[in-house]
Amino acid sequence: MTISSAFDFAASGMNAAVVTQSAAGANLANSLTLGYRRLGVAQNTVPEGGVTAKLVRGRVPGGDPILDVVAEIGAVYSLRANIVSLKTADRMTGTVLNLRA
Repeated sequence: MTISSAFDFAASGMNAAVVTQSAAGANLANSLTLGYRRLGVAQNTVPEGGVTAKLVRGRVPGGDPILDVVAEIGAVYSLRANIVSLKTADRMTGTVLNLRA
């Protein structure tokens, strides 16, 4: 793993967290909409590192507000963890540049 790939990994994790928040927010907003089918998130690891995330529509109508609130909270923690990774990669880059200067 290179320092530049650490930025890519953190960015992909942040994107996955944002997609999860989008799905949970849409589900909460539409929880009382008749016939609404919940959104979910399909995440896949990338062989080179990182993750992809995309929205998927559920098959059956109905809401689960508790599940959506928990997903929101989990996405916030994931976003924070990836921000820490991004900051660490940034510090590592600064250290390497200082050593090379």
